[in-house]
Amino acid sequence: MSQAVAIRLGTTSNTIEVSGELTFATVNDVLGEVQNLVESLAKLDVDLAKVTRSDSAGLALLVHWIRAAKTAKKQLVFHHIPSQMLAIASASGLDELLPLSQT
Repeated sequence: MSQAVAIRLGTTSNTIEVSGELTFATVNDVLGEVQNLVESLAKLDVDLAKVTRSDSAGLALLVHWIRAAKTAKKQLVFHHIPSQMLAIASASGLDELLPLSQT
């Protein structure tokens, strides 16, 4: 059974916190939330530290986020991308496209 995914705005900052599983079973549930956040925030800082599992659909969600931010002319940075997701990105050549935090 998959763990639900949650996307919420941090209480002390404008960091978008993603938790749970980013998989084929869960990603479609949050696409609308992603678009709403892109439209409502000036800068998109996405923290993935609480993502417990991901597959290629999770990576596709990040690519969706990149496209939405680019279309809206918003700055986007991903923080704490799980190693599983980075491995998929590296294998597919997408790792160079991901705007990653340097910290």
